[in-house]
Amino acid sequence: MDAATDVVNPATGKPGGFARFGNSPCLMSEWGAAYFQQLRTFLATTGFDLLEHDGSYPGDACASTQHPGHQGHADSQWRQWRRIAEFYQECRGQGVFLNVPDWYFLSGSNKTGMGYRETNWSLPRALQEVIERQNVFDGTWTKTPSMGWMFVPLVQYHGGGEAATIEPLHEHLGHYRQRFRNLLGAGVQACWRGPRLYDTDAVRDMVKAEVAWFKRWRPILESDVIHGRRPDGRDVDWLLHVNPHLPQKGLLVVHNPLEVDVQRTLSVDLYYTGLTGLARVREQGGEAKELRLDRRFRIELPVTVPARGWNWFVVE
Repeated sequence: MDAATDVVNPATGKPGGFARFGNSPCLMSEWGAAYFQQLRTFLATTGFDLLEHDGSYPGDACASTQHPGHQGHADSQWRQWRRIAEFYQECRGQGVFLNVPDWYFLSGSNKTGMGYRETNWSLPRALQEVIERQNVFDGTWTKTPSMGWMFVPLVQYHGGGEAATIEPLHEHLGHYRQRFRNLLGAGVQACWRGPRLYDTDAVRDMVKAEVAWFKRWRPILESDVIHGRRPDGRDVDWLLHVNPHLPQKGLLVVHNPLEVDVQRTLSVDLYYTGLTGLARVREQGGEAKELRLDRRFRIELPVTVPARGWNWFVVE
């Protein structure tokens, strides 16, 4: 990339001081045309069926009148967006799964960021647990759990030192387990950033157990979400997964950030489970307890959640 291919600042007629990231290539320049052709060639040659395109078009306009793909400033933003959107549509048509950190769902993308700030992973571990659940709670209003990815640095990231770091994993086993439960319990996948997923047999066994739990309940966990109480670190928070087309109509996940065990009665809205008169609720998949739905399709569910722990309930 050079001055001939960068987006041009309409105020100066030159690159710089205008693009969202300082300097950025114009996708309608000759460089842009070659870039997308290289991506097409790579995918066709290798047979890759997944592309994480971290660096999608950020919305820059371009005042150049020399780039072959647009006439000037007025049409540059639209034409650049169309070029990347059409590329994503091509990928989707060829069965390529797309991770794109922007809202291209109607143009072929499969997944975007759930919504988080990377600098939050420099905070103490206990805060990370709560903030992570806040990110998921907020990020699933406009997309289902499997449409957004999360991020878990296992090594130091953006500072914070030992207080913010999960490694060595065996020294922070309880926190590490909670991160799995935060995410897999919400049906959300993450990028686990570090050199390993376990460092001892005990950690390996924990990872296997949490992943096995997710796989058992995956259809309902990746279904739509009904939001309960937003995490704030002051009391229990919870999400309800619902799908009237599955044998398990719902799966409720409740987290307790407090240092003491808690007992609460939650008013759980089961309207979108499709249930009407009675619900059969199984605490951690155990013995069923029948609860009657009220006229607003809610049940009053007593729950006990251990200190700094979780509980979960299957609804049939």
